[in-house]
Amino acid sequence: MCGIAGIFHCGTPKPVDPARVERMCDALVHRGPDGGGVWTAPGVGLGHRRLSIIDIAGSPQPMQSADGRAMIVFNGEIYNFRELRRELELGGAQFRTDGDTEVILAAYRKWGVDCLSRLNGMFAFALYDLDRHTLFLARDRFGVKPLFTAMLSDGSLAFASELKGLLAHPLLRRKVDPLAIEDYLAWGYVPDHRSILDGVEKLPAGHFRLLRHDSVAAAPVRWWDISFAERARGKPADLEAELLFHLREAVSSRMVADVPLGAFLSGGVDSSSVVALMAEASSSPVQTCSIGFDVAALDETSYAREVARKFGTDHRERIVDPNDFAEIGRLADMFDEPFADASALPTWRVCQLARESVTVALSGDGADEAFAGYRRQVFHAAEERARSVMPASLRAPLFGALGRMWPKADWAPRPLRAKTTFQSLAESGEEGYARALSIMAPELRGTLYSPEFRKILGDYRAEQPLLAMMRGAPARSGLDRAQYADLKFWLPGDILTKVDRTSMAVSLEAREPLLDHRLVEFAARLPHHLRIRRGQGKWLLKHAMERYLPNDVLYRPKQGFVTPVSQWLRGPLATEARAIGSRTTIAGTGWFDGERIGKLADDHIAGRSDHGRLLWQLLMLDKTLGKLGVCC
Repeated sequence: MCGIAGIFHCGTPKPVDPARVERMCDALVHRGPDGGGVWTAPGVGLGHRRLSIIDIAGSPQPMQSADGRAMIVFNGEIYNFRELRRELELGGAQFRTDGDTEVILAAYRKWGVDCLSRLNGMFAFALYDLDRHTLFLARDRFGVKPLFTAMLSDGSLAFASELKGLLAHPLLRRKVDPLAIEDYLAWGYVPDHRSILDGVEKLPAGHFRLLRHDSVAAAPVRWWDISFAERARGKPADLEAELLFHLREAVSSRMVADVPLGAFLSGGVDSSSVVALMAEASSSPVQTCSIGFDVAALDETSYAREVARKFGTDHRERIVDPNDFAEIGRLADMFDEPFADASALPTWRVCQLARESVTVALSGDGADEAFAGYRRQVFHAAEERARSVMPASLRAPLFGALGRMWPKADWAPRPLRAKTTFQSLAESGEEGYARALSIMAPELRGTLYSPEFRKILGDYRAEQPLLAMMRGAPARSGLDRAQYADLKFWLPGDILTKVDRTSMAVSLEAREPLLDHRLVEFAARLPHHLRIRRGQGKWLLKHAMERYLPNDVLYRPKQGFVTPVSQWLRGPLATEARAIGSRTTIAGTGWFDGERIGKLADDHIAGRSDHGRLLWQLLMLDKTLGKLGVCC
């Protein structure tokens, strides 16, 4: 795992100052503490920071191809590099190293941009073709590895693994994109179609860009997409066997490393499944780690301990204080953009624990998106059945009226939140799922903005890009479209961003075997009844893992990392909560109604209502803007 950065001149190939690229890389040293390098040529500069995982001594970067005609900087891992290497050697390719970086170079020399479809891995890379004078930027299928870009005033395009790499370039303008504020309040993160800074872009997952010196910067080109348009045929037992084959292949391929390797173990279905299959494939005990809380309702370590005992893992756990609020400033440093998923704190803590003994850790991320494991997906499938029997002309007025009159009960479990259900049923399936996925409804967002900021936003609403994505999805049903949205919108923007930044902050490589594209493509073809059955998501995955895992792990209610932000904002962070509307960076922007925010804070602190998530969002936005030193 590594950090990459660079500069490319679109137009006149001006000289690139190596010191400038080096400063961009220095901002990414946490991603690659084991070494670094910079290479420049007329109009281009490539920089790299390395975390050594495979071929520790033999694959320094930037790396030149064996024929001297291409140069690459690469962040990630190619899990099938040995198979590709053998194929390329049969075609005459020669290799000087034992790693995966040189395999990408050779694959590009043979197949050009079509090499991407042959790569099974997580990656973001920049490859310069010295013959064609082109820069090839690419990102993996699901966006596991990030890549930020920005056009600068001197006609160059700068790129980096994290925004902080671009911030090290003196020509980057630090001006906030107001639409990103609307996006952030809706989702709790800035999605991949936007950046917090105007003029900064993220290369979308499954896309590449091919840039030339003699033309304007080309737009991203999609090279992969997930399709839900087909359905697998066969007996459930046969599909279960095929699923197990894909699972074993995905896990074993991600166990290749020349450094200590382990796994996160929460005690839930997904991480436990990964550990079970690692134990099956390993001749030595798997190293696992878990964190717990000293609050019983938040703690899952007993389940993790049960799985660790069952598979004889070398297990380590640590109990952390749920009142970890003192570290919120560190989160703003890690993420650069505002990020309100409070589970980032415990995720960072488990990464710290893992890094004490391993350099690579396998996670269980991706299964909920691929196999319909989220409660919101299960509810959405049920709501879609209701929509199918009642036309919109009846649903909209009936459920719209019920939604307006019904009392709000955010404290209740989702099945008891009738107001939310009624609001969703009054809308189309796509609109209903956008409401389920968002963490702040448009009606509430609108009350927070100042009149001036509402004018700036105009007709834009954060839900619009998601609705367009769902309506254009290669899908056959509402559940398909919901899962497509989770894989293409939620996963890269929230889950993968969280894991990448928190793991890289401690120089740990996190790998996601359940996001092997062959496994996810298989899952996307499963019939509905093998995804959701009797109100249970991930049905086929759980059924397949019954031979490995006990029922109390497989079928207990889903529980993620929980952080008590509401309690913090009534206790040790109450002073900061009160200040949000009047004495903070965001208060000075003029974007928000300070009196309205102050009233929400007072009501929360007094216990009259729970606005913890909203206040946490605003607090993280304030911390981030302060760190960035931006103008509005």
